[in-house]
Amino acid sequence: MARGTTRKPTTARARPRRAAAGAAPGRAGRKPTAPRPAAGSESTPYHHGALRDALLQAAERVLERDGLAGLTLRAVAREAGVSHAAPTHHFGDLTGLVSELAAIGFRQFNTAMKEAGAADTSPIHKAMARAKAYVAYAQAHPGMYGLMFRTERLDYSRPSLHEAAEASFAGLAGSIGASRQEEIHQEALSLDQAAAIARAWSLVHGFTMLLLDGRLKDILHRLPEGTDAETLLDAMLRIAVGKPPGC
Repeated sequence: MARGTTRKPTTARARPRRAAAGAAPGRAGRKPTAPRPAAGSESTPYHHGALRDALLQAAERVLERDGLAGLTLRAVAREAGVSHAAPTHHFGDLTGLVSELAAIGFRQFNTAMKEAGAADTSPIHKAMARAKAYVAYAQAHPGMYGLMFRTERLDYSRPSLHEAAEASFAGLAGSIGASRQEEIHQEALSLDQAAAIARAWSLVHGFTMLLLDGRLKDILHRLPEGTDAETLLDAMLRIAVGKPPGC
């Protein structure tokens, strides 16, 4: 066999080697692309320092959409697009997750009432503004509001939840104290102070629960046309503070 013909088989053998190195058939010389991470894998963008916050945001979406019964660790992981182990890693169990979520709810709740109270000057009008903000928050976040008062599902030994809940009570006590023109020390209440706080809370919380459960529809239906729940609440609050409705 002549020397000039011996190089052709060598060239033919070299081509498969280049293909084996990763080039797709018909695309010789191009670099292979890295595989994309699978959905729900631990390499999602949430793992760039914000996974805990992303899980809490996902938990709130699940809670408001599916209710407390639908709020599970797996449902939160699916909503956030991460592995099922991620919520457990950050919160331990479902109680830990919902407790941290409730702490966020209380902080939002407290901020809404504080801002509402800051808009008025007289103690009575501040208290009324806070009460209206209380109901408005519950209407806007019914799932979160319901969770915040489900004590059996929450761990109040967690510092974040304990501090947020205490701040909420302090705001209520301070508002009642201002309307009574006295300082209330929340750690040591007199019976009269406790009765005033419980009375105010019962009125607003009871109204809120009836409203969320749709139990006020019959009363509203019997009122003059155009009367809504906020108008009814305002009338109740005025009666409670000794001012006739409309004043």
